[in-house]
Amino acid sequence: MAKNNQFESAALNTLTPDTKIVGDIESIGDIRFDGTLEGNLVSKGKVVLGGNAKIKGRIECKIADISGLVEGTVIASELVCLQKSAKVYGDINMVKLSVEPGAIFTGSCKMSSTKEAVSNKNTNAK
Repeated sequence: MAKNNQFESAALNTLTPDTKIVGDIESIGDIRFDGTLEGNLVSKGKVVLGGNAKIKGRIECKIADISGLVEGTVIASELVCLQKSAKVYGDINMVKLSVEPGAIFTGSCKMSSTKEAVSNKNTNAK
């Protein structure tokens, strides 16, 4: 489907706990990841990391809902949600942040007031 000259995917990409990937993942649509990733995960949609997820690398997306382990940078153009089982060791750059009691976060947090500011930081970070 096209919307404002951008593609949207109606399908949800799902990677199960028994999946291990060494390399980068890019997705136009939403993705649920429950496995192990040594690399970057880039999505134009929502990224959901289940409780079994272990990512060592950068995450770039619209919305990040994290329940697992992340060692690296999380960049979201809208929202980052750290669930109570989340463990994030690295920097977070987003517009809005939600942290449940029990979540672990060690790193710096940069909150931008607009999506455009986060997008500009994404371009400069590469």
